Amino acid sequence: MNRIAFLGLVFLCIKVWAQEDIFRYPLQPENLPTFKETTARLAEHPIVKGNFEQEKVLNRLGRSLKSSGDFIIAADKGMVWDTKKPFPSTLALGKDYLVQSRQGAQKTVLSAQGNETFLRLAEVISAVFSGNTQGLLDNFEVFFAGGALAGVPGDDKTWNIGLSPLDKAISSFAARITMSGDSAIRFITIHELNNDIIKYRLSGHSYPTELDAHEKALFSLP
Repeated sequence: MNRIAFLGLVFLCIKVWAQEDIFRYPLQPENLPTFKETTARLAEHPIVKGNFEQEKVLNRLGRSLKSSGDFIIAADKGMVWDTKKPFPSTLALGKDYLVQSRQGAQKTVLSAQGNETFLRLAEVISAVFSGNTQGLLDNFEVFFAGGALAGVPGDDKTWNIGLSPLDKAISSFAARITMSGDSAIRFITIHELNNDIIKYRLSGHSYPTELDAHEKALFSLP
């Protein structure tokens, strides 16, 4: 088996394991240090760029919607989802605002009301990337497994995190959230209360030391 195929199999195992089994492993005092070490490793890179694939499974309708593009996570600014397919659009999420840009159109500031999923997802990912373990513990019941328990025997850098919301604003739309990866977040899954599921696959990670002028402009309000 070549290296690419092996890595693909590993990531698939991580993804399947996280969705099915992570909620059997509540965070305990004995694995809290490993949990903190995991988030600390992710926090070593204040800026992360890469590619994403999103699939929203509409169980009520028996169909799914797929999109793909590029993402930016900047610890001090927020997140950008730059969708390329099926329709170009850019969504920037700050701490309390959303700005959408469509091809050939001006930026639009979106109301936070009705877009809690995006804002809360940004908060959760930012908490993980910034090593803000206390923020996660305050707002979620946390489940965690790393190393062999993460489905890859002998590899102590793979991990899975499960989050069961305690915060009312988050629990109003998400029943649970899972994340999995290694030196970076690879998969994110949001199980919504209406039984729909949003899945993200992140790849092609890079870690620039700063944003360029165009990327900074994506976070600016019109």
